[in-house]
Amino acid sequence: MAVIKTNSEDTKMLARLMRAEAEGEGELGMLMVGNVGVNRVRGNCIDFRNIRSIPDMVYQKPGGFEATTKGYFYQSARDKDIRLAERVINGERQHPASNALWFFRPAGSCPDTWWDQANSGRFKKHCFFVPTPEACPSVY
Repeated sequence: MAVIKTNSEDTKMLARLMRAEAEGEGELGMLMVGNVGVNRVRGNCIDFRNIRSIPDMVYQKPGGFEATTKGYFYQSARDKDIRLAERVINGERQHPASNALWFFRPAGSCPDTWWDQANSGRFKKHCFFVPTPEACPSVY
């Protein structure tokens, strides 16, 4: 059962974002990016208040995703990407992105915190960061 409200176009948009941000990190990396996106829609907290849909989340300014400005995001969603997006929309979570609201790719090691958010771990080249449960209970 879906944990956020979507339609087929929203699902394709999330699939495109997941591919654009993490295709080089395989399906698991793409699922983790999807977790962050779904958490931002669910969260209604911190930097993501009033983000109620996948388009709101993808195009949020400031705070959106680099892929939307680099062009790669605008490729079509493939069937396998859509299936991955459906998995995260239906609530599948992957650690360290399970409760994460942020990720980035540092040049070196992951910092312990990023903008006062705790590092929940690294997957390949991306570091993931989580809010405290008190600051954003809806992502836990």
